[in-house]
Amino acid sequence: MNRFLLTSAFIVAAVSAVQAAQTAQAPQQPAGWPQLPPKAAVSNIKLVEPHLHVDRAGKGAPRIALTFDACMGKTDPRILSTLVEQRIPATIFVTARWLRTNPDSLAVFLAHPDLFELENHGQNHIPAVDVPTKVYGIAAAGSPQAVAQEVKGGADAMLTAGIPQPRWFRGATAKYSPTAIMQIRSMGYRIAGYSVNGDSGSLLPAKMVEKQYASAKDGDVIISHINQPTHAAGEGVAASILALKAKGVQFVRLQDIPEKGDDGTTN
Repeated sequence: MNRFLLTSAFIVAAVSAVQAAQTAQAPQQPAGWPQLPPKAAVSNIKLVEPHLHVDRAGKGAPRIALTFDACMGKTDPRILSTLVEQRIPATIFVTARWLRTNPDSLAVFLAHPDLFELENHGQNHIPAVDVPTKVYGIAAAGSPQAVAQEVKGGADAMLTAGIPQPRWFRGATAKYSPTAIMQIRSMGYRIAGYSVNGDSGSLLPAKMVEKQYASAKDGDVIISHINQPTHAAGEGVAASILALKAKGVQFVRLQDIPEKGDDGTTN
């Protein structure tokens, strides 16, 4: 037993010595090489993903709000044509990036003010988080100043495009730092969460989208995307809108009905 203990102690001591030597002999950068920036501290801030509901209808037809993000890229004609042809009201969150490349789709939205409420999705589709971090791999704004620019830049682009002053904001990824929520609210916006994720960033197959939409209940706010015309999710969104209409759902826009969001986003 004593021999075993002595052997173990010797091994531990030897390993420690090797580690110390490796640390002491760590290669140094040659003189004149640029210094690498220090690693950014990992943020411990807790991000929130607020929920939003509209007032329930109670008896009769269930009430559901359809919301769509137009992040960048193009427009899905399957969804847009379904909304227009079926006379389905919806709230569309647009970025400045999307507005620059979709004048024809914007013209359709503006030609149907009775159907479409256009709201602010930001300038460059950057998460509204005021500390350096990434959300789903997307670099966040990273500072209060950058959050303000993301919000204001989106609104300015909307006004330039002939859209009325937005009253709602939804940031990229729909996740926020609590302090950014307070900042955005101080800029005069309500922040649009959701209660049903219709297409998971337009990444779901059509049948899964249909299941998500079918789960919606009275008072739910559904989030989906209208900027991915090549994704199968758009087919599911269009089919789901028709299915909800066949069930007698009453579709509403956020501007039309009282609502309640958590995390201090609307109240």
